[in-house]
Amino acid sequence: MIKMRDIIREGNHTLRAEAKPVKFPLSEADQKLARNMMEYLENSQDPELVKKYGLRAGVGLAAPQVDVSEQMAAVLVPSENEDDEPVFKDVIINPVIISHSVQPGALTEGEGCLSVDRDISGYVIRHDRITLRYYNMAGEQKKIRLKNYPAIVCQHEIDHLHGILFYDHINEANPFAADDDLVLIS
Repeated sequence: MIKMRDIIREGNHTLRAEAKPVKFPLSEADQKLARNMMEYLENSQDPELVKKYGLRAGVGLAAPQVDVSEQMAAVLVPSENEDDEPVFKDVIINPVIISHSVQPGALTEGEGCLSVDRDISGYVIRHDRITLRYYNMAGEQKKIRLKNYPAIVCQHEIDHLHGILFYDHINEANPFAADDDLVLIS
C-alpha cells in the first residue's frame, strides 16, 4: 500500500526527469505499481482511510511521484454523486495527447500536487479539451475525449511523465493573468 511517505517531493531529481515508455506485456512489478497507485487514489478519497493512514486526497498519481521513472499514471476523477461511476478511472500507460482545443482552461482554485507540500497560487493554464491516446494495463490501446476537470487532471499527470510540475505553467509576473477566452473550472 502506498502512503504519503512513499511519495517523493519536489527537489527529487526523478520529478524533473523524462520518464521511460513502459513495455508490454507489463512486468509483475509494473502491474503491482499500477494497482498500488490506483489503490492510493481510492483510499485517498475515503475520509475514514485518509484519517487512518494520514493520506492527502488525490485524483491522480504518476509513477515518477513514487520514484519510478516510467510513463504510467493512475487517474480517478469521482463523480459529484458518490453513488455514480467515476467520471474517469484508469491507469494510463504511455499516454499521448493527440489533439486539443485552442481554448485554454484552468481551475479557479488552482492546482495542487501530492509531491508539492506548499500552496502555490495562480492559474495553471492548460487545454480545456483533449483527445488522449493511451494503453491500459491489459495493453489495449484506448482513445478518449476529455473536457474541463478530467482533461486538466490528465494533463497534470502527463506533465509528471515529462518532468514538468504544475507551477511551471503559472505566469510568474501575474499569477492570475487570463485571456478573455479562458474557461475557469470550479
